[in-house]
Amino acid sequence: MNRAKIRTSALAAAAIAASVSLTACGSGSTNGGTGSGGGGVENAKVAFLMPDLASTRYELADKPLFEAKMKQLCPSCTVIYQNADSDAAKQQQQANSALAQGVKALVIDPVDSAAAATIVKTAQSQKVPVIAYDRPIPATPADYYVSFDNEKIGAMIAQSLVDHLKQENAKGGLLEVNGSPTDAAAGLIKKGIHSAIDPSGFKLLAEYDTPDWQPEKAQTWVSGQITRFGDQIAGVVAANDGTGGGAIAAFKAAGVKVPPVTGNDAEAAAAQRIIAGDQFNTISKPIKIVAEASANVAYQFMKGEKPAGKTTLYNTPSELFVPTVVTRQNINEVLFQSGIMKASDVCTGAYAKGCAELGIK
Repeated sequence: MNRAKIRTSALAAAAIAASVSLTACGSGSTNGGTGSGGGGVENAKVAFLMPDLASTRYELADKPLFEAKMKQLCPSCTVIYQNADSDAAKQQQQANSALAQGVKALVIDPVDSAAAATIVKTAQSQKVPVIAYDRPIPATPADYYVSFDNEKIGAMIAQSLVDHLKQENAKGGLLEVNGSPTDAAAGLIKKGIHSAIDPSGFKLLAEYDTPDWQPEKAQTWVSGQITRFGDQIAGVVAANDGTGGGAIAAFKAAGVKVPPVTGNDAEAAAAQRIIAGDQFNTISKPIKIVAEASANVAYQFMKGEKPAGKTTLYNTPSELFVPTVVTRQNINEVLFQSGIMKASDVCTGAYAKGCAELGIK
């Protein structure tokens, strides 16, 4: 599920830190269910391998959440954290290094879902269970998959936009800014988006798969489409907040009105854009939910148990959580009254007026 995103800032750090909470630990079993034989888990190591730095969430939320839950579940355990910075070969090296250090479980959000199959095979050959995190690994089933429902995310953000445009009697067509072509989760989001916009009656003007989810690349592509289509663009379905932010920046740079633009991840910068009226929606998927779930699953494997999936995706036992669409209408309730974000972190400077209008305090 759920991933994609404007660069790290102190604001994002503070806001996401408010949303974070506990999660992690891990070890032994193969996809076929061959356990590691149990044994003690004291002083065990677990790998937590994240995919990129383009998204602020991994450093600011996923990592501390996973580490905190790991400490709760297994005080003597050690988390080996690595971020591949959008480099699949680097992630392979990081996985090999973690295995060489004797990790008892490997939790991975793959840079490249296809390339990650090699990591799964190598780990399982050493009887180290693999938990796919946020992004699935279709070619070679991991031992477990924990994520928000990425296909549903795509459908929800797109349908929310379509419904809004119809209410506004909008004319024109849509741009679709997808995530990375090497990310299977991005493919699921894309599938969900199409399920909503294809029958919507709005013409799909053009779509783009954004390499490595880079906001700058999304901005460059959207800039070209503004030149091409002009005021025919009624809205933009962007697969996450980073690509959505890039799309919005393109319209502002062109000096034209920003149409409704979607997002996903509920980043702090996206919350500010929604409050200001620049971004139409985002998706709230509290990272602590998947972090804690993956930690608990890893810990079960570590104890020689085989956790049962709530469902199955790509022949992998899975647990998929349902997210929440966030717009100006419910942002106060979903992100602020819930405690996920703090008004003091978001409602600063130019955003104070919008927060006051929405009752955010």
